[in-house]
Amino acid sequence: MKKFLTNLLDWIYKKKCYFCGSSKECVKMCSNCYDEMDYLQIGKDREILGANVYCAGVYSQNLQKLIRGLKYHNQKDLAYFQAKFMYEYWQKILTKKDFYQVVPIPLFKAREKSRKYNHMTLVCEEFCKLTGYEMNLGLVERIKDTKPQYKLNKSQRMDNLENAFKINKHKLLNGKILLLDDICTTGATFENIIIELTKNGLSEITCFATTTTFSDGEARL
Repeated sequence: MKKFLTNLLDWIYKKKCYFCGSSKECVKMCSNCYDEMDYLQIGKDREILGANVYCAGVYSQNLQKLIRGLKYHNQKDLAYFQAKFMYEYWQKILTKKDFYQVVPIPLFKAREKSRKYNHMTLVCEEFCKLTGYEMNLGLVERIKDTKPQYKLNKSQRMDNLENAFKINKHKLLNGKILLLDDICTTGATFENIIIELTKNGLSEITCFATTTTFSDGEARL
């Protein structure tokens, strides 16, 4: 009933595309705007402490607006399209049918309470619906309210994130660990979580970000 009423209201009020303003498809991201997002070349983006890191696209144009809309402007419907973009890339890099427990990068509790949601939890929920994987919200906990990372270099980011995460090993589920984030620049967030997971004897870790701020072939510092 709730879904029916939501669809009815969408039809009455003609939900518009957040990107081009079209109401033709009555969705937050029309197919034309979705198709304008470019994937990176299929394959490993880098390796961090033995863990493979994959990035689906470059942080620019519609993909940048999608991430910022979900993250900062309460456009929660965009979580599905971000997850779909990641899923379509993920399907092309899978070599065997492994099962993963998917861990979205957590927010500090006070920040999540202020924002009222963790954008990566919403993406993770949609990604798990598409893949059939299980979401694990309890394994990694953010226990330090860190500064925004975008103005910091790699060394400063590592210092900023030191001791920022706690591993609740008793929350471990079946399957390999897949860390999910929206943007991977220097990889400092993934690296600090990998360090903590390794300290707790956990391995078989893969990292997957929606985007990187680097283009193909650029050096990762």
